[in-house]
Amino acid sequence: MPRVRVKKTSRGETDLSSYSTAYEEVKAGDSLRKAAQKYSINHCSLLRYIRKRDASGNEDEGMGYKAHNRVFNEDQEREFSKYLIRCADIYFGLPTKEVRKLAYELTMKYNLSRPRTWEDNRMAGEEWFRMFMKRNPELSVRAAQATSLSRATSFNKTNVDVFYDNLSIVMDRYNFEPQDIYNIDETGITTVQKPDRVIARRGSRQVGSLTSAERGTLVTVTFAVNAIGNVFPPFFVFPRVRYQDHFVRDGPIGSTGTANPSGWMQDESFLRFLEHFQKHSKVSPSHKVLLTLDNHSSHVHINTLDYCKNNGIVLLSFPPHCSHKLQPLDRSAYGPLKKAVNSTCDAWMRSHPGKTMSIYDIPGIVASAMPLAMTSSNIQAGFRKTGIYPYNRNLFTEIDYAPAFVTDRPYPENTNERTERPNPENTIEPAVVPIFNEYPSEDETPPLSPSLLTKELQSSLQTTVEQQALHESPVPIIQQTPRTRGSIAIYQEISPRPSTSAQAAIDHSAFTPEVVRPFPKAPPRKCNKGRKTRKSTIYTDTPEKEEIRKEHEAKLKRTKAKLIKKSLDGRKGKTTMSKGKRIISKEKKYTQKELSSEESEEEECYCLICLAPYSESRSGEKWIQCTSCKQWAHEECTEGGLSYVCHNCDSEYSD
Repeated sequence: MPRVRVKKTSRGETDLSSYSTAYEEVKAGDSLRKAAQKYSINHCSLLRYIRKRDASGNEDEGMGYKAHNRVFNEDQEREFSKYLIRCADIYFGLPTKEVRKLAYELTMKYNLSRPRTWEDNRMAGEEWFRMFMKRNPELSVRAAQATSLSRATSFNKTNVDVFYDNLSIVMDRYNFEPQDIYNIDETGITTVQKPDRVIARRGSRQVGSLTSAERGTLVTVTFAVNAIGNVFPPFFVFPRVRYQDHFVRDGPIGSTGTANPSGWMQDESFLRFLEHFQKHSKVSPSHKVLLTLDNHSSHVHINTLDYCKNNGIVLLSFPPHCSHKLQPLDRSAYGPLKKAVNSTCDAWMRSHPGKTMSIYDIPGIVASAMPLAMTSSNIQAGFRKTGIYPYNRNLFTEIDYAPAFVTDRPYPENTNERTERPNPENTIEPAVVPIFNEYPSEDETPPLSPSLLTKELQSSLQTTVEQQALHESPVPIIQQTPRTRGSIAIYQEISPRPSTSAQAAIDHSAFTPEVVRPFPKAPPRKCNKGRKTRKSTIYTDTPEKEEIRKEHEAKLKRTKAKLIKKSLDGRKGKTTMSKGKRIISKEKKYTQKELSSEESEEEECYCLICLAPYSESRSGEKWIQCTSCKQWAHEECTEGGLSYVCHNCDSEYSD
C-alpha cells in the first residue's frame, strides 16, 4: 500500500453544512431519500449522520474517515510542534532521533496506544516522523549554525537597552548626521582559503581543491564605514616585528598598516589606525564624529581614549559578545567579504600554480574583493539592520532574545534578597517556622534549644501544621534559622516546600512535552571574582575615561611589583628542588627598559573570548593557547580539547 494514497474521485467530499440542513428537513417531516437526493448526499451516509447526531446530541458531529491508529490527536501534535519550535528558538533544537525518542516517552507518560515497533526500538518510527513533519508544515529539518554560549547569554534585552540608551544620549547631545556615524571592526584573513564549490564526477566520495598550506598565517584587516555607505581604505596589521611600506604595495589605494609579532590589533596599532581614521574622516574638536566599536582591550586603553578625546572622536562601545547582532560590519559586510576573498584566493591559486601564497599577497587580494563586498547598499543595510541609523531601538523581538532564556537567572548578590510582592486578598500569608542551627560559629552565643521555646511559639507551630493538613492548597512554610548575637536574632530564609501531589497531577493533566523534557535552564550564577565585565559605555565621557585611567594605573603598579619581586628573587639566588636535584636560580638584574618591555608584554595578554586580562585570573584558572596565532584564552571560554583554534583563525567560523 502506498504511503500517501491519492484520491481519484470526489465521493465523500460533501460539505458538512449539507448534512446539517438535510438533518433539519428530515426532522421536519421530509423523507430520508428525498432530502439526500436534494443535497446530493448518499442516503446511507445521511442515515449514519442522523443516528450519530441523535446519539451524541452534538450539532458539530463530523462525517467521513477518521484515522483509527493515530498516536497523537491534532491538539497534541500542535503542542508538540510548539515545543519543538521553542527549543529551536532558545538554541537547543532537537535532532530527528531525539524527536522520535521524545514521542515515545510522551506515549509512556500519558499512557497512549502506540505501535509494537515503538516498544522494540524505544522510539517512534521513521514513517511516523515523516508523516508528522508533513502534517505540520511549519517544521523543517535545518542545519544549525554554531553559536557560542557567551553570545547567547549576553544578547538580552537589558544589555541591548543600555546600548540604545547610550546611543540616544550621544545623538541628542551632538546631533550627528549619517555621514558622521562610523563603525570600525577588525577581521582576520589567512593565506589558506575555503575553496568554492566545483564541478566534479557524480558519486565521487572526495573532491579536492588546492590551498597554499594546511594552516595559514593570519593578517588582521580593519575597516571603517559610515551610515551613508562610504568605506575608508583598510588598515593592515602584519605578523612581523617591523613594518615596511612595500607590504601594502598591491593593496587598495590609500591603505596603510603596521606590524607586531602576533599580527593582532594592539594598543599601539590601534593608535596608528586612529591616525589613519582621522586623516580620512577630517575629524576635529569642532567637527565631532561618533565611532561605534567593540570592547576589545586595545580599543579601551587610556592612551586611545585620550587621543579620541583630544581629537573630537566620541567612542561608543557595544555590549560584550553582541557584535553579531549590533555591529553593522558583522551583519552585512564581512560575510560577503569573506566569500569574495575565498573566490579571489582560488583564482590566485589557479593563476600561480605551484606557488605558495604569502601574507604580502593578501593586500592585493583584498583590493580585488573590496569592490564586490563593500558596496554602499551592503553597508547601509548593516546600519539599518542594527537600528543605529535610522535609529530604531524596537528592532529586535522576543524571538531574538529567546536564546538568553536558558541563562536568564539572578546574580549571586540578589539570590538571598527577598522581594516584597503584594498578596491578593484571598491569599494565605506564608508561615515562618524557626529552626535552630546545631553548629554555631565561635563568635556566636549558643543557640536556643527547643525546650526553651515559649508556649505561644509551640502553639503557633502546631496551628500551622494543622492548617497545612486541612487545606487543599497548603500554606507555604518559609523555614528560617535564627542565630543570636547577644540580644539580636538573625534569620536565614530557606526555600518553601513544593506543592502536593494533587496539585502536580492537576498541573500535568494537560498534554505538554515540557513535563517529560523540560526546557534547559542554567544553574544559579557563581560569584566571579577578579574579572571585570565590560558593558556598553560612552568611553570618551570624563567619568568613564577616568575610571579606565585608574584601572590602568593600578595594573601598572601590580605589574611593577611582580617584576621587582621577580628581580629580587633572582638576586637572592633562591634554591628549588626538582626530581631530587638541586637547582640554583641565576642572579638577574632588571633594567628599566626590560621592566617596561616585560610590562607591555604582560599587558597584551588578554582572553580571546571574554577579553579578561591574565593579571586578573583566579587562582588555579587554566588558559589554553591557539595553535595557529599563539594567542591565549580561558579554558572555560573554549570548548576544550587537545588542540584549540580560535574563531579568528578558523575560516569556517568566519563565513
